Amino acid sequence: MIVALTPNPAIDVTYRVGTHTPGDTNRVLEVQRRPGGKGVNVARVLAALDVPVRAVLPLGGDAGRWLGSALDVPFDAVPISGENRTTVTVTGDGHPTVYTEPGPEVSEAEWTAFGGRLARCLPGTGLLVVSGSLPRGASPDLVADWVRIARDAGVRTLVDASGPALVAAARAGAVVKPNQAELLAATSAADEAAGAATLLRLGAQLVVVSRGADGIAAYTGHSVLSVPAIPGVHGNPTGAGDAATAGLAAALTTGRPLLEALRTAAALGAAAVLRPVAGEVDLPAYHRFLNGAPA
Repeated sequence: MIVALTPNPAIDVTYRVGTHTPGDTNRVLEVQRRPGGKGVNVARVLAALDVPVRAVLPLGGDAGRWLGSALDVPFDAVPISGENRTTVTVTGDGHPTVYTEPGPEVSEAEWTAFGGRLARCLPGTGLLVVSGSLPRGASPDLVADWVRIARDAGVRTLVDASGPALVAAARAGAVVKPNQAELLAATSAADEAAGAATLLRLGAQLVVVSRGADGIAAYTGHSVLSVPAIPGVHGNPTGAGDAATAGLAAALTTGRPLLEALRTAAALGAAAVLRPVAGEVDLPAYHRFLNGAPA
């Protein structure tokens, strides 16, 4: 079992247009609405791989009620007084444009209840995944708290976050998975290697860096492993990072070698690009990519 924690879930709305022209009227050809937030996307990819998974998330308002009714993975929800957010992705003839709301303010008492619910979900779990942004006003130290709750339960944690939350996760001893831009921004490092070294010095168990079209790399403190991206893949990249996180999580829980875990992450990320919305993967393509077949 993997527990996937989403601190800032959302209703993900995807508009498909012919041509996206800012400042003009854009006619929508297709609309899709799905439960979202990075941890939810991770959970949905894991479920598609038949990996047992449970989502943990705060839900509030009409948006939260809709999310609870639409989630298609097992989940534990902590009620909050605020309203969950909406994100909008516009896909057309160029790179997708994403509009993200900040999310609700969550009270200290609600976060305390959230931590208690998380602790009750962890016994017997192989891995905790914490993925995505924190809602408005939330302290980055919350991420460190969740890592410590998992450690007290004997559970390893994988964190896909940015900014101070990424640094807090490293200090707490998590496996961290930023993309390259997030790594450099959080550490103020001159390059990827220096940024990874900073997080390792802070206490991160492992630093895995998504490089987009340049693949994915893992820094252990004494070695660097990397695999290239799957070439020739075109589509919607908004869910690729979440799918890669799911692949890494699945590999870590089964004890596969790190290089194999990176290949799994790269193949799943590429397979996600072929689907129109985040949280989905093209499973036949994933198996082809994993076996070395081109796009």
